[in-house]
Amino acid sequence: KMLRRVLCTVLFMGALPSLAEASQGHISVVLLGATGDLAKKYLWQGLFQLYIDQVSSGHSFTFHGAALTALEPGQRLMFDVLKKLACPPDEPPNRCAVLKDQFLKLSQYHQLKSAENYTVLNRQIETLLHQEGLKEAGRIFYFSVPPFAYTDIARHINSSCRPPPGAWLRVVLEKPFGHDLQSAQQLAAELKSFFREEEMYRVDHYLGKQAIAHILPFRDQNRQFLDLIWNRHHVERVEIVLKETVDAKGRTSFYEQYGVIRDVLQNHLTEALMFLAMELPANVSRAEEVLQCKLQTFRSLRRLEKSSVVLGQYRAYASQVQEELQKAQSYISTTPTFAGVLIHSDSLRWEGVPFLLTSGKALDERVGYVRVLFKNRAYCTQSETLRDAGHSQCKAKQIIFYIGHGALNTPAVLVSRNLFRPVMPQGSWREAVGQSDLHIFGQPLSDYYVYSPVKERDAYSVLISNIYHGRKDFFITTENLLASWGFWTPLLESISQQSLRLYPGGVENQHLLDFEMVSGEVAFTGAEPVQLLNPSRLTPSDYKIIQSKFRQSPLVSAWAEELVSQLASDIEKTASKAVASSGQFHLALSGGSSPVVLFQRLARRHYAFPWKQTHIWLVDERCVPLTDTESNFFSLHNHLLQSVRVPYFNVHPMPVHLNQRLCVEEDGGTELYAKEIMALVANASFDLVLLGVGSDGHTASLFPHSENGLEGTQAVVLTESPVKPHQRMSLSLALINKARHVFVLVLGKGKHEITTLISRVGHEPRKWPISGVRPSSGQLVWYVDYEALLG
Repeated sequence: KMLRRVLCTVLFMGALPSLAEASQGHISVVLLGATGDLAKKYLWQGLFQLYIDQVSSGHSFTFHGAALTALEPGQRLMFDVLKKLACPPDEPPNRCAVLKDQFLKLSQYHQLKSAENYTVLNRQIETLLHQEGLKEAGRIFYFSVPPFAYTDIARHINSSCRPPPGAWLRVVLEKPFGHDLQSAQQLAAELKSFFREEEMYRVDHYLGKQAIAHILPFRDQNRQFLDLIWNRHHVERVEIVLKETVDAKGRTSFYEQYGVIRDVLQNHLTEALMFLAMELPANVSRAEEVLQCKLQTFRSLRRLEKSSVVLGQYRAYASQVQEELQKAQSYISTTPTFAGVLIHSDSLRWEGVPFLLTSGKALDERVGYVRVLFKNRAYCTQSETLRDAGHSQCKAKQIIFYIGHGALNTPAVLVSRNLFRPVMPQGSWREAVGQSDLHIFGQPLSDYYVYSPVKERDAYSVLISNIYHGRKDFFITTENLLASWGFWTPLLESISQQSLRLYPGGVENQHLLDFEMVSGEVAFTGAEPVQLLNPSRLTPSDYKIIQSKFRQSPLVSAWAEELVSQLASDIEKTASKAVASSGQFHLALSGGSSPVVLFQRLARRHYAFPWKQTHIWLVDERCVPLTDTESNFFSLHNHLLQSVRVPYFNVHPMPVHLNQRLCVEEDGGTELYAKEIMALVANASFDLVLLGVGSDGHTASLFPHSENGLEGTQAVVLTESPVKPHQRMSLSLALINKARHVFVLVLGKGKHEITTLISRVGHEPRKWPISGVRPSSGQLVWYVDYEALLG
């Protein structure tokens, strides 16, 4: 008989003391979603580790992989994973080989698709136990499937697969447990109709991380030191951080539904927050006591407002969503991939102490930690070189639960030497020896007492072991879950359309995502590169655009963000038509502040734009070096060119800086640019010229009463501006009017007066240069936002 043969083999290897003890009871483990990604990466390895650890416990095991896949292909997929299982490094090779062989023999695959399949599985378990003469101890059903499948599977297990009386049932559920409070309540109610609360084990795998799992024991074992300082009088702030370098590519379907707050903060980081902020129960090992303390802590948390959070999205996310979910190019995602949240507790212990929760994708490093930073009132007059630096009272005082990765690349607990030497369990944690040159939060490692696990364990191995032992304190109860969603849901609803700060990703983020606390709120420390921020984050389907006439030409008008979005789309359409017709697109762009928002829009939202076939020209330029922040080209490069793939030779800055001189007529810069245009642009007719309007009616760098550019046939001219820098180079009206399309962008309340005025004047270019824009055979379109149009 199979089980008997396995037990005897293990006995022979010296794993079991007696055959009698081996038949104390049998446990059937059913892994649903056995061929899925989570099962392949972690769960089978965790189950194998359980078998290694518990093979001599007196229980016998069988492992049942299950999925919707048919028997033969499913079996093949599952056993391909099982063959790659590894033993811990300290396991003797001979014993490892035997245990792996036995684990494979005790594992089998089932297709679980219909109610009948569950009935058959139940019958097979009962038959096997009857043949082996074993009593059933319990069954574990591990749901490694999407939450929408939970209810049907729960119904089948409850009706067809429960163990007999006297044996226990443990059902393991993977997140996400709902999308908000309402959906979590609905899912909880459905599951409650099939399972008792004590039968459900909701997994938050961060509770299996060794550093997180040790927070409560650490607080408990170090009460003598922490009782006096674990409060608002001594703690400056608490940081709970999980940073990732990977992006959401391949997971955008999930991420679009959940985003970083639902994915990480509402569960992983919130649980760490609870362990830090809750009052210590008398017995930290009693699940019910821990739960009550957690619930009390949730009740003490101050409601989160929109001002409690800063949000970001890495730049490539939008294109990944469009590609993977086949969204239109105009689709705008409001899903945050970065969040920093400030949380306050109104409890007497923590009142006024900021708890900062931060997580994001496409950041500069992969690391997770919980950091408690203490206030430091000491001022040291003596040089640090003349004192025991490790115990200096002037150095930062902190306790860090280091989750993993980062500089240390291992779970660890670090305590500043100028705080106290902590009590740590000798059997499971050991003090690090041979301090390295590493620095953690600006301090050398030698400034800390550093402890790491004697045996590093994968989080899922820890949790699966706890499921086997029935330790509920490592899992999320229904009350705990609903309390967490109750806390986070109002914030999630209030920020559903909140503006996101875009960031390039990785080390290029620089200081873009740094944020600060001011008067109980958080805000990014630096201003975002100039762009339009509109909290409504309207999508293209929400446009309400006025389309009529302005100066006998088509007018497009909307709120600023909608208008810029429409303009960007129209430019892309024009570009695509030009490339389809002639193989290239010649675009001349104005300087100034208004086009900046358009440049950023094109860079961040229009990934199908034919940049490789596009030539970029300047409508006008200030007579400063191209690297000067006043330069139009500098602005164009910062906000557009560095973010898109325009070939180097297709970018045509104006030659304002020749022979180490700026805009000297004898250097012939205007003639050079005109010749370049004649050589590359057919008939010197740009496909599209983008213009703006100054409050004095100037356009490009053509100013009222200018001596150059308003009349005559010269293509490129030098002009004088009434404001610094005075000297400019500009395309002339004659050249502008040869364009196939001319778009004029006017934004802001400050332009209302000039907009009203030029709507009434005739063709008076010497007085109002913009009135001279009248393409001879092309189309002129005005893009004027409501504020400029209506005031």
